[in-house]
Amino acid sequence: MEHKLVVVTGVPGVGGTTITQKAMEILKEENINYKMVNFGTAMFEVAQSQNIVEDRDEMRKLDADTQKRIQKMAGRKIAEMVKEQPIVVDTHSTVKTPKGYLAGLPKWVLDELNPNMIVVVETTGDEILIRRMSDETRKRDLETASDIEEHQFMNRCAAMTYGVLTGATVKIVKNKNGLLDEGVEELVSILRY
Repeated sequence: MEHKLVVVTGVPGVGGTTITQKAMEILKEENINYKMVNFGTAMFEVAQSQNIVEDRDEMRKLDADTQKRIQKMAGRKIAEMVKEQPIVVDTHSTVKTPKGYLAGLPKWVLDELNPNMIVVVETTGDEILIRRMSDETRKRDLETASDIEEHQFMNRCAAMTYGVLTGATVKIVKNKNGLLDEGVEELVSILRY
C-alpha cells in the first residue's frame, strides 16, 4: 500500500522545518506517524553510498550530470520509503543562485516522488528578514525584504508547475510571527487527511 507523500517547501528562514516538526509531534499523538526526510540529506546519503563524496560540502562541486543522477536516485529512495509509511519531504521549491532560480524538484525527481501534495510555507519578506538577521547560527547572503518576496513568488510558480506535472494539490500555509500554532494546526489538518 502506498502512503501519502507531502512535500513541504519554503524560503530559508520561513520556518518550514519548525512547523513540520511540530505538526508531526501532534500527529504522532494521534498515531499518525509521518517520517520527515530532508531531500538534501537523502541526496548526500546516495552520493556517499556511491563513494562520490565524503562530506556534504563536496555536493555543490559535482558536475550537472552527476547531480541529476543523484537527485533521481534520492527521489527513488524516498519513493520506496512511502511504501512503508507516510512521508514529508522537507526541501526547497526553488534555489536562488547568482545565475537565477533553479527548480528544487526538477521533472526527473518529481517522476520518482509523485507527491500527493505540495505545501509552500510563507510569511512576509520583512518577517523572514528579521528572522534571518537574528539567526547567528547561519551565514546567509544579505537580501532585502523585496528579494525574499520575489523568491516566495518564484516558489509559488514552481509549486504550481509541480502540481501540473504530478496532479498534486498545492497549499500555502502562513507562518506569521507570533502565530506559529496557527500554521502548525493548518499543516496538521492537511497531513491528517
